[in-house]
Amino acid sequence: MSTSTRVLLALCLVAFAAACKPKEEAIVVQEPVTTEPTFTGKYK
Repeated sequence: MSTSTRVLLALCLVAFAAACKPKEEAIVVQEPVTTEPTFTGKYK
């Protein structure tokens, strides 16, 4: 086999292995929404 054929075969093998890798699931954690305290007066 020529060198260029071996390099091409190796690149195809790496691409195939990368394509067969299982996908990772993205986990999104949302923070709870809180309201800001409001000013109700000086002594309340």
